[in-house]
Amino acid sequence: MKAILCSQYCGPDDLVLTEVPDPVAGPGEAVIAIKAAALNFFDLLMIQGKYQIKPPFPFSPSAEVAGVIESVGAGVTDLKVGDRVMASCGHNGAREKIALPASAIIKIPDNLDFDRAAGITIIYGTTLHALEDRASPKPGETLAVLGAAGGTGLAACEIGKLLGLKVIACASSDEKLAFAKAHGAELTLNYSKEDLKDGLKKLTGGKGVDIVYDPVGGSYSEAALRAIAWEGRFLVIGFASGEIPKMPLNLALLKGCDIRGVFWGAWTKIDPAKNRANLERLAQWTAEGKLSSHVDRTFPLAQTADALKVLAGRQAMGKVILHP
Repeated sequence: MKAILCSQYCGPDDLVLTEVPDPVAGPGEAVIAIKAAALNFFDLLMIQGKYQIKPPFPFSPSAEVAGVIESVGAGVTDLKVGDRVMASCGHNGAREKIALPASAIIKIPDNLDFDRAAGITIIYGTTLHALEDRASPKPGETLAVLGAAGGTGLAACEIGKLLGLKVIACASSDEKLAFAKAHGAELTLNYSKEDLKDGLKKLTGGKGVDIVYDPVGGSYSEAALRAIAWEGRFLVIGFASGEIPKMPLNLALLKGCDIRGVFWGAWTKIDPAKNRANLERLAQWTAEGKLSSHVDRTFPLAQTADALKVLAGRQAMGKVILHP
């Protein structure tokens, strides 16, 4: 089968398309014939050796896939050949087939296409866990989403609206904000034109925002924290800007607020049953049109480098998908 391989830490152009042996389903596993593989910003970091997870060489980027069950191993009873499925795989999604534990595989509704299914697991899984399990949300509270037009930000706008929150999309261009507003945001703030702290204060009538969803990091994190309401919750999602901020802890004291980490990957291992239920619910919501799982663009496997450059250039609004 064909696979994109990273054999040493490198940039997108140094990845190689090659042939590797077909996987075989071991006990408790199933082989998925991959129809769509989603890329995330951390795939760029992983191939460069800058991510906290460092797979052994050689490996393929892409941590989430959708496709059809091709074979099942001994002891697998809840999956059968031909089932339409999605899964989080950590890495190795940029290839034609993958063997995964059956427990990591989720069946998808017949009316949910593979491209959108591939993009659900990580960004929507992370976001539902963040907003529902970590943020202690109350209907009507305000939610400020940084990087609102990116994949994770889009998920926060959509799920925030579903949970009854008043979503404020924050992004760096009017085009991105219009996109976020079409996907659940009620209010918008262009932080390339307006100070983030002052803007959020103004949009909330001076009260400050109840929940901050921050997948960006960098200088915007402290500005958003300074605009948080009394007993607000600041959700640490990630650092797409490349800079991990050092937050003044006196702000948490002065505002009586919480800074809450969201490590979805670790949580899925601690509470796999809840995570599975979350993912099944997200797949159903997407099939029903309640979530878009918007696909920005697709690429054939041979153009994985070009797909990763779209992410590196912050050009994507929604997901970037590979077709093995």
